[in-house]
Amino acid sequence: MTDFLIRPATDADGDAIAALIAAAFAEYEGCVFDRAAEFPELDAIASHFAGRGGTIWVAEGGGGVIGSMALAPTRDPDAPRGGLEIFKVYVARAARRRGIARALFETALAAARAAGAREIRLWTDTRFADAHRFYERCGFTRAGPARECHDLSATWEYSYRLPLAAVGTREG
Repeated sequence: MTDFLIRPATDADGDAIAALIAAAFAEYEGCVFDRAAEFPELDAIASHFAGRGGTIWVAEGGGGVIGSMALAPTRDPDAPRGGLEIFKVYVARAARRRGIARALFETALAAARAAGAREIRLWTDTRFADAHRFYERCGFTRAGPARECHDLSATWEYSYRLPLAAVGTREG
């Protein structure tokens, strides 16, 4: 479907992204959304990711923000040089299964390839089974043990990785 538009987020989108996250967390028992304590970057979300050398995009449709996804250099010391990480993947419940997450991912993937990234990583809450299936359909594989986040939601996360072919090389 094309009843939505993918665009780079602005700092003004922080409240809409906060609403996406809060609504997603409300779908899972024990997930706590406390913006001030755990999501201060939402106050200047585009600036936050730009400061990390990345970008956050939103999907806009029906008069508002209905999805988000960010891409920035990973801070994982075990990642290959030039590795990137996906963050803030949320789609409004009423807007799911319309290709929004896929369009956001394709936008991030194109940016990763343009940057010459060798790998994309992400971490996802162990409770988010639908998200795990989506990442696996996109070619990610689960890697390593779950990690404990020590946050208000008592979150444990799975790591996923997607190797990318080196830009400018020939295989064969």
